[in-house]
Amino acid sequence: MKKSITTTVEVSGKGNTKQSAFSSALNKVQKTILKETNNVILRIEPVDVEIISAEHKQTTEKFMFFFLPREKSIYSITINVTVNITLIETDELNFKQI
Repeated sequence: MKKSITTTVEVSGKGNTKQSAFSSALNKVQKTILKETNNVILRIEPVDVEIISAEHKQTTEKFMFFFLPREKSIYSITINVTVNITLIETDELNFKQI
């Protein structure tokens, strides 16, 4: 009934800082796992993180094309997260009909 499996999930995220891009990607792990299964998830424990790509884009914005230039940075990251999942298989549950 209770089962542990190990799987790898690929997620990506964007943000204004390196930390916000990384946390945006990690927040998507649970949503991705829940979409793939119909079972009840008890615990999701990250084991390993592998960076596939990490990009930094910096642009200069100007007010009315000439005034007040400022630098704007956007970080994007794609990672593979290996997780241990503890779940309860709902297919094996036997419900009594009343």
